[in-house]
Amino acid sequence: MSSPNDVPELPSPAPAALPAVGGHAEDRDSRDQYVLPLVVRLEKAEPPGRTDALETSARAVLTLLSDPRVTAGDGEWAERVKAWEDARIRKVVRRARGGEWRKAGELPGITVTGESAEVRVFPPIPLDGWPKELAKLQVSGTELDDPAEPGPAPEGVPVLWLNPELEMSAGKTMAQTGHAAQLAWWELDDAQRKEWAESDFPLAVRTASATDWPALTDGRLPVVRDAGFTEIAPGSCTVVADHPALRGR
Repeated sequence: MSSPNDVPELPSPAPAALPAVGGHAEDRDSRDQYVLPLVVRLEKAEPPGRTDALETSARAVLTLLSDPRVTAGDGEWAERVKAWEDARIRKVVRRARGGEWRKAGELPGITVTGESAEVRVFPPIPLDGWPKELAKLQVSGTELDDPAEPGPAPEGVPVLWLNPELEMSAGKTMAQTGHAAQLAWWELDDAQRKEWAESDFPLAVRTASATDWPALTDGRLPVVRDAGFTEIAPGSCTVVADHPALRGR
């Protein structure tokens, strides 16, 4: 459902406030590479809605980033997350059902639920070090649909705006919304992060209108630019992270 090479690139030119994680691209490439695994539960009888899966994936990434096992200096996942953020920020979304889902749930991680979606996020692992329970899960070939057209985003919540001109699979898009949520998280201060976490990370994923997209990508807000290894062209702007706290800076 997504490639190990899905990477959020910094906007070009990057806003001064956006951290250049790992320095220049060549510096990040020379470091040990890690990947953040996400697994979406996909039962045949009751698949989740697409938008709910996209939102739940983004919330799962934020939940891991705010977990004490990551944020505490001596947290058991802190070192791996730091190594992951110092290199390329890779996320891979796989699907599981039945016994596969139960086995995935036995590995250290966090399960986040939406209205119909369940996504389990795991601490970063070496790019070639997948646990066998996750390595055998399928990556591609799954599409999700919404039971009804999503309505307007709730007032005042962060919105992850999808590029209206791009066609991406469900898993690819889940990785991209995770990237966008992470970029927004990096730009918030401690008080803003605390407020968002304490409210259980409310957010919405919607497709921007063609008329609104140019203004959303004018450099004021974090933009995910894809590395272009799968599905879309290199440098494509996939998602804008429109958090109210980041507007008007």
